[in-house]
Amino acid sequence: MYLAESNNIKSQICAAFIKLALAFVIIYGLTPFAVASDFNYPWRDRQKALVIDAYEKNPIDWQKMVTDKRVRAFIGKSSDGLQSPWSCAGNATEQKICKKSFQNYFMKRQLYHTRKTLAKALGLKWGAYHLGRPGNPIAQANHFLSFAKPEKDELIALDIEHDDPKKWISFKDAEIFAKQIYARIGRYPVLYTNHNTAQRIAARRAEFPILSRMQLWYARFKGDVRGAFPMGNWDTYALWQFSAHPNCNKRRCLYRVPGTESNIDVNVSTLTIAEFDKAWPFDGLVPEKKLEIISDPNILMVSTDKPETKVVSKEVVTVSIVAPVVEKSEEDIVLSKEARFQLASITLDEIALPTARIRETVIAAAVIPEARERDDEPSYGITTTDYEPEYDVVIPKSEHAEDLTMQLQYLSGAL
Repeated sequence: MYLAESNNIKSQICAAFIKLALAFVIIYGLTPFAVASDFNYPWRDRQKALVIDAYEKNPIDWQKMVTDKRVRAFIGKSSDGLQSPWSCAGNATEQKICKKSFQNYFMKRQLYHTRKTLAKALGLKWGAYHLGRPGNPIAQANHFLSFAKPEKDELIALDIEHDDPKKWISFKDAEIFAKQIYARIGRYPVLYTNHNTAQRIAARRAEFPILSRMQLWYARFKGDVRGAFPMGNWDTYALWQFSAHPNCNKRRCLYRVPGTESNIDVNVSTLTIAEFDKAWPFDGLVPEKKLEIISDPNILMVSTDKPETKVVSKEVVTVSIVAPVVEKSEEDIVLSKEARFQLASITLDEIALPTARIRETVIAAAVIPEARERDDEPSYGITTTDYEPEYDVVIPKSEHAEDLTMQLQYLSGAL
């Protein structure tokens, strides 16, 4: 009898578990897009259009790829930095390297146009991106147009990989690049960049009115970016590159496209397939938002004219934060809230969290009430260099940069 009751209980538990599992399947399995949003796994919505982008070393089986009807467009890498030289000079080794460089350039251009012809023949929309490098931005824009030869229905994009003008095109040059493209063909490129770089451009939108309004091709390899938008003029993205080799391998991937390998880049749009077909090639600027203007003579300004130094054997950059002086007869200084603490990013290559440093003078105790200066207990934080209201912020270089705006806002709370 005990055994029979035990079996009956087990049967009831199993039945309840099966019902729960079926309910889960009905709610989440049959409607995978029910919990999706533009910022939370949008590719789960089967109505959203997808875009593939690739460079010359990505192998593709085009016949298999187009079996995924959500894939509506393909963006190919075209030009990279400045034009390769048409003639070679120097010694034998230099000429050999130069000729090899042009040969590679020629082959890449041929592959680009071959893919373009094939993609369009298979019914895909086409786009091209230019990888921005240091160097003449007008020459780079002309190189891009000469290489890609974009037609009116083709997306064009500028790729800014990082906010490091020593390795990639600077914001200033990117603005010039975009203006030159518009002067040549009457439309602006899309901006491809990562989250941190987009934030810095958004924070300096008054300085870069074109760059900060180019439609955003957003690169961030995670499933949930709620809270990332709005930033600056961008309320959302035109395309989101959510899957690539950093987060896709043979074992797991956010989305797999037939006919491609795990290192292919996959992008999602906020638009349905029908809306996407009408919006392509995303060549208009997003609406400009008015900056919220405030008047405050105590706003902190930032300059970065001090040389690099070494503190505790670590490479750092010293930034001066100075409170501006407003004459009584002058009108109040007018600055936006976003511009108050971001100006140091103009020349700093990379930004990370501030490093603690022993204060050099006791003047800081008078300026920063919370500071306690004792001979036997050194305090750390913002240092003063003289008797003026000027402070040094030691910021080590790091590839994993945090948002400078938040850092300086944090620091300013102690001033």
